[in-house]
Amino acid sequence: MLNFKEISFPLEFYIMTNPILNSFLPLFYIAWSDDVLTEKEATLLQESINSQDWLTKADKKELLSKINIDNPPTRTELLEWKDSIKKAVNEDSEEESLTDIALKLALLDDPKISNEKLKPLYFYLQNLEKSLGIISNEAVYAFKETHDTITSKYSTEATFSVEKLTEILDGNQAEIINTVKKVISRPTFKYETSTDIEVYREKVLKWCKILAKEGLGATAYPKKHGGQDDIEAYFSIMETLSYHDLSLVIKFGVQFGLWGMSIQSLGTEKHYAKYLKDIGSLKLPGCFAMTETNHGSNVKSLETTAIYDHKTKTFTINTPHKLARKEYIGNAARDGQMATVFAKLIIDGKDHGVNAFIVPIRDSKNNVLEGITIEDCGHKMGLNGVDNGIIYFDNVIIPKENMLDRFASINSKGQFVSPIASDNRRFFTMLGTLVGGRIGVPRSALAAAKSALTIAIRYGDQRRQFGPQGGSEVPILNYRIHQRRLMPYLAKSYAVHFALQYVTQRFVKRQESEMQEIEALAAGMKAYSTWNTRDTIQECREACGGKGYLSENRFDALKNDTEVYTTFEGDNTVLMNLVAKNRLTEFRNQFGEMNVLSLFNYVVDQAKTSITYKNPFATRNTDENHLIDSEFHIHAFTFREKEIQASAAKRIKKLLNSGLDSFDAFNIAQHHLINVSQAYLERIVLEQFQLQVENTKDEGCKAVLKKLCQLYALSTLEKNASWYLEQGYMEGVKTKAIRKSVNQLCWEIRQNAVPLVNAFNIPESCLSAPIVTKQ
Repeated sequence: MLNFKEISFPLEFYIMTNPILNSFLPLFYIAWSDDVLTEKEATLLQESINSQDWLTKADKKELLSKINIDNPPTRTELLEWKDSIKKAVNEDSEEESLTDIALKLALLDDPKISNEKLKPLYFYLQNLEKSLGIISNEAVYAFKETHDTITSKYSTEATFSVEKLTEILDGNQAEIINTVKKVISRPTFKYETSTDIEVYREKVLKWCKILAKEGLGATAYPKKHGGQDDIEAYFSIMETLSYHDLSLVIKFGVQFGLWGMSIQSLGTEKHYAKYLKDIGSLKLPGCFAMTETNHGSNVKSLETTAIYDHKTKTFTINTPHKLARKEYIGNAARDGQMATVFAKLIIDGKDHGVNAFIVPIRDSKNNVLEGITIEDCGHKMGLNGVDNGIIYFDNVIIPKENMLDRFASINSKGQFVSPIASDNRRFFTMLGTLVGGRIGVPRSALAAAKSALTIAIRYGDQRRQFGPQGGSEVPILNYRIHQRRLMPYLAKSYAVHFALQYVTQRFVKRQESEMQEIEALAAGMKAYSTWNTRDTIQECREACGGKGYLSENRFDALKNDTEVYTTFEGDNTVLMNLVAKNRLTEFRNQFGEMNVLSLFNYVVDQAKTSITYKNPFATRNTDENHLIDSEFHIHAFTFREKEIQASAAKRIKKLLNSGLDSFDAFNIAQHHLINVSQAYLERIVLEQFQLQVENTKDEGCKAVLKKLCQLYALSTLEKNASWYLEQGYMEGVKTKAIRKSVNQLCWEIRQNAVPLVNAFNIPESCLSAPIVTKQ
């Protein structure tokens, strides 16, 4: 607390009859000008004032007259209050609080008043300030003469080493990431601007061949078959390529990921030896033919058939009707020579479920083979460098060895055999081996979001608009609303980055017993990341105004090319339902195994939560240190996750008990299920971000990552504020304080915003946006 005895002012600035009451003016002014004074805030102030014995009846009446919501102060009165308050403000202090200013005003009555008498007033006003949810440091700026000048002068000033943060982001993959960046920075990778779809497709194929020649395509394959046996590096390649043209990324992913890894994951050594080396070198371009017109996400109900003839040791692959055609197949329209085809295996009239088969569709001269009909999907919203096609099979005969037989095969007697007895388990095990696509796609999407943020934030730092009267124009990134638009997305992209690193590590180091959890986590993060990318790019485009609408600044490509990311590798909403069902299964298993003691402990934990976090002090706690505390954040996220999961489980159980079958019960509760998944993913993302902050050694990087983590946490709490209010976990004064903390963090992070996007280290040739220059 400052030394108030050194302060004295003339008495002409008094507003109240009793000058000491002027100490309430800063609070009153902020309460009215920050927003319309709510009935709840007015009630809080009234009760607080009425409870103070040191105030006379006349004092209370005068104070209460200033907070009467039926008779608010006029604009002239508010300006008069502000002029009076400004006389007590130290323009040069960055530490001065609203309560400091309030006590200066109190000293106008009696400059000789002792600190012993001021202390109770000081702490009373400070608590009242917190109860109203006022962020003191932010509020003080409202009274500073140089407020506009501060906005004008506030600029980029890195408080950390950009190079060290890049090292943290790249981690153990720095070498391969830098290799890929060097390749895509070559002149031959200059963006294709032709609107001719065939010219574009040819350029993308050429780029893929260069990457294959560099050995990047075969990275995940076994060393004995031309690869590096490094799936983690493959994901890093996919993400880094995504700073460039996204058609290239998808073409690369179809060829070396979907096509090649379906052979690696579902086939056996005979398939590896025959195909993988040629796939990795792009000598054998291929497709992944799963999706059908009639059954997009419902793989189990695919209708393409593979009928086995034991006499000839062959399969006949057939499309039974038009809607059973394979649709949206990458590499099919012009380049693919073979396809991994998912079809129902029929032996002697018995359906043995969906299995995978290698089916030739073109010869080495690229002529379509007999029995194969291929149509071009045509022009799309984006990704037009990828040749998506439609495939029909008219009784195409393939040899027995073309069945990918890791999980099922046909023995010498012509019988279906499998090491996995359960049809359901075998089907999901087969699909589970392809979970890598749901790691590559969200990482690719994240790279696109990083590109958009880099362009928008650099532009916001350079573009000047308006400013104080008689002063210079101000960078638009200095405007609070502009920060509000971009900083939470910057924080969330960092958060998603560390969460996807965690998912990648879980997949790379997976144990069989963990696979269901990992599959659900990957599915959820695919949805979470791609939805974030969609929203980030849109906000960044708008933040760049008309310049963002020009194709040369790349937002159209980023936006249109990532639109389908929310759909392929599983529709996001369908995936979120899958995640919810996994979480509810875990919940059921947990309670199924609980004995009386564990159930008792669960009830005790819930009671502790109510005592610790749902008491009036906690629900109204607006202390700044509390609001940015990591323990408060993780508890709030975990509480939300557990409560939503438990309520969804109860709801499903109630529906089932009422006589509904499981399909109808889950259909009725689908919106609830999406919330289960969302809460689970938000907790995972925050948890991993907090771990990264904790494990970061460099102090400068640690400090800026901590602020980003706080912003991610608080902006997410703000988004979910209505739920917390409904649950009684927070009161309005606390959610309002959280909103103000988000504003303050956006302001604080602004100075590091450009260095933070520069830490992504995106090649300038890939950004290729004339509206920004390297800083």
